[in-house]
Amino acid sequence: MDRKNRIALLIFAAVILLFPLLPLNVYYLSIMIFVGINTIIATGLCMLMGYAGQISLGHAAFYGLGAYTSGILTTRCGLGPWPAMVMAALFTASVAFVVGMPTLKLRGHYLAMATLGFGEIVFISFNELIDLTGGPSGFGDIPNIRIFGHTLDSDISYYFFVWAIAWLIFLFSMNIIHSRVGRALRSIHGSETAANAMGVNVSRFKLQIFVLSAVYASLAGSLYAHFITFLSPGTFGLMFSILLLIMVVVGGRHSLWGAVLGAAILTFLPEYLRVFKDYDVLIYGAILLSMVMFLPRGLAGCIPDVVCRWLR
Repeated sequence: MDRKNRIALLIFAAVILLFPLLPLNVYYLSIMIFVGINTIIATGLCMLMGYAGQISLGHAAFYGLGAYTSGILTTRCGLGPWPAMVMAALFTASVAFVVGMPTLKLRGHYLAMATLGFGEIVFISFNELIDLTGGPSGFGDIPNIRIFGHTLDSDISYYFFVWAIAWLIFLFSMNIIHSRVGRALRSIHGSETAANAMGVNVSRFKLQIFVLSAVYASLAGSLYAHFITFLSPGTFGLMFSILLLIMVVVGGRHSLWGAVLGAAILTFLPEYLRVFKDYDVLIYGAILLSMVMFLPRGLAGCIPDVVCRWLR
């Protein structure tokens, strides 16, 4: 990782630490918790889409698997939140491995449709497995996470916990994309045929990054479950998968910083679109279309160009 990225990471950490000191309504602190959770998912999806060139419309399913597995293990099986989160990540990784083996052989919109179908199967399962998931009504009483005997039952404590994990995951991801693995992923995005010719095991790298992004989503789901302490299927539908896709495209899929930027914008934006009710889907579509047409590199790709022009 170069010096510029290290400085940016330190500034990122400073912004996270200083945000609670701003004279804002406490409501914004809870939104920032969701920004942190969405940043974790968007980071994994950005690595999958922007670096490996694989489209996924099923990450809401992995998010839901992490949340439901963690919630069920803690409420029905008596496990603590920490082992439940680990088991949820392992279970989601196993599902992603099984799903990724056949689907990642597809390309383009065929891959998108396959992952969309998987997401819908999981969503329907959440609704129909009433004895296990509570069905459409959901279930609650999910315990809060405890650290060193301290229960994270306040927004401020959970804010620092979520963003500490998000920052560490972001740091880990930055190291991956600046390593040999990252170069292999970029070569796959450029041309799978050329990557194969240069000795890159395309199938293995695609599957590995798919599973890793699913584990990120699972961890985010567990964090969501232990923060809200209630789960229902509506949170994990197709619309959330589309929202994740828009986060990556708007922020800039060729930069991990775009995942953070996109997650922040698209988490705050729905709070201002509630007045449009069901028409918010049209607005999201218009945003996605506009970004693809006019800012294909996303905000993270365009901001440096604007800054450079301004400094000249």
